[in-house]
Amino acid sequence: MIDVKQYGPWAVIAGGSEGVGAAFADELSKAGLNLVLVARKPGPLEETAEKVRGNGVEVRTLALDLLADDAVEQLRRATDDVEVGLLIFNAGANSYGHEFVSGDLDGFRGVITLNIDRQLELSHLFGAKMKERGRGGIMLLGSLAGYMGSEHQSIYAASKAFSRVFAESLWLELAPHGVHVVELVLGVTRTPAMIRAGLNFDIPGMLVAEPEEVAREGLEHLTDGPVWVAGGNYDAAVKRSGFPRDKLVRGAAEAMRKLLNRS
Repeated sequence: MIDVKQYGPWAVIAGGSEGVGAAFADELSKAGLNLVLVARKPGPLEETAEKVRGNGVEVRTLALDLLADDAVEQLRRATDDVEVGLLIFNAGANSYGHEFVSGDLDGFRGVITLNIDRQLELSHLFGAKMKERGRGGIMLLGSLAGYMGSEHQSIYAASKAFSRVFAESLWLELAPHGVHVVELVLGVTRTPAMIRAGLNFDIPGMLVAEPEEVAREGLEHLTDGPVWVAGGNYDAAVKRSGFPRDKLVRGAAEAMRKLLNRS
């Protein structure tokens, strides 16, 4: 059970409208935390908000494109009058996938802005106040993609590698002040976004997690930072961290082509 005294009374979920973000909202609302849900699409955002309000908590919504120049300022204004004890950054996505040298640099910069810049800015915004209070938690959603280079998602994979090292550093700095930091690393998860992307979930032997499962696992391991690998993917993360890199990278690329129905 989530400790409201440590992580409450409010939690901010960036990317809180569907999939894993909505599952976090459900779990946290059942634990008694009030929520600020941030997502780009107002329809799914309001649907999730209405559902979790049924658990007896206050919910604020902010339909916001985190790529907007004033996104952080909008979120700051929306939370200035409440005490945020938990930040879950679930907004990172591969918003532009393409071969690098023939791709659009502005598209790649958008991936960096979403996955790195906004993650840093929101961690700074809420983490500073958590440090002052001597309690709180920050969860950054990572990916197995961050353990290895990948064709057509080189910038996304690199941004997730950045996220892991950043989480480890933030964990070291904030742990003495009573603030828990963890990067929750996900493998293949049956989210609406992955379904829309046309992923093949039926590959024999593939581990496929459900959003509700990984949300519960992540919240259970908030104190087990700096990195927690969810969904039974620990061995895969260890393997992806090894050598020789050429064989590992090529093997993972072939598996990804099958997942994306490109082989």
